[in-house]
Amino acid sequence: MLGQILGYFSKDIGIDLGTANTLIYVRGRGIVINEPSVVALNQKTGRIVAIGTEAKHMVGRTPAHIVAMRPLVQGVISDFEVTEEMLRYFIQKVHTDQFSFFPRPRVAIGIPSGVTEVERRAVEDAARNAGAREVYLVEEPMAAAIGVRLPINEPVGSMVVDIGGGTTDIAVISLGGIVTAKNLRIAGDKLNDDIIRFAREEYKLVLGERTAENIKIAIGSAIQLPQSIEATMRGRDVISGLPKEVVVDDSDIRRATRQSVASLINAIKATIEETPPELVADIMHQGIVLVGGGSLLRGLDQLVAQETKIPVHIAEDPLTAVVRGTGLILEDLDILRNVLITSRYEKIPVAV
Repeated sequence: MLGQILGYFSKDIGIDLGTANTLIYVRGRGIVINEPSVVALNQKTGRIVAIGTEAKHMVGRTPAHIVAMRPLVQGVISDFEVTEEMLRYFIQKVHTDQFSFFPRPRVAIGIPSGVTEVERRAVEDAARNAGAREVYLVEEPMAAAIGVRLPINEPVGSMVVDIGGGTTDIAVISLGGIVTAKNLRIAGDKLNDDIIRFAREEYKLVLGERTAENIKIAIGSAIQLPQSIEATMRGRDVISGLPKEVVVDDSDIRRATRQSVASLINAIKATIEETPPELVADIMHQGIVLVGGGSLLRGLDQLVAQETKIPVHIAEDPLTAVVRGTGLILEDLDILRNVLITSRYEKIPVAV
């Protein structure tokens, strides 16, 4: 009863709880928060120093007793208590502009398609402990398909490839359900790690995670570019321990990430091979839709199209597709209930 009363003063929110970034959609307002999934923790006191953008700026720049960490690794919760605090912070931040001393919102959260029951429960429990009145879970490729307005409830095959920070979700959807799917631990973070390893092996240069990500964004590509582009890698020399910088071009970064990109392409092809022929025919007509930050790697759409012989489209604003999908579910919950994962706390009621 109290939860229902507090619910009148709370806003329904959709959450894309990503390894790299957390996005929040408020019903009726749209996306209001897009911040890194990073928390700075004081190990001496056990208290949280900063969350989100402020914490991201601390990565690699903190004293020994302050650790800037990601509470989610490869799409799943690695530190439950820190994730709970991060969610509570974002929920409180959404409600700062109105009178709500104890917000109890309904929350829809996107989770990777390959997570276990235990990992699902961890997300649900963290959200409830952070203040959610009701928690709805939806698989990220399904949320992304809803976010880009694909006809998910029709007897038509739609294929979505969601390349996030920690995981890549590949799914074929029809009649409101996922027909075939694959979940890979190869995504944006893996490409960053490839660049870090490449710099150490080729140039004896130690790079930070942020530097590697900036290099990937600046000159990373999946195919040969019409004109070569260059960037400067700055880090610490492995041998001397002194600062060192090296100029690299797109072909170097392509060489560094080639194996990971090839694994991603092979997973997409394997998913298509497992898809019923009628749905493959639909996908050939509609094309494959790429979402997530990883879809912005230069030429990736062209490479996927070349390897699969299927048209490929990058969604409009691919970074926000999942959170827009969670928001649309809250906007039209009665019609889209069938796409949700049933809560262990309560059965999802069917609208009549």
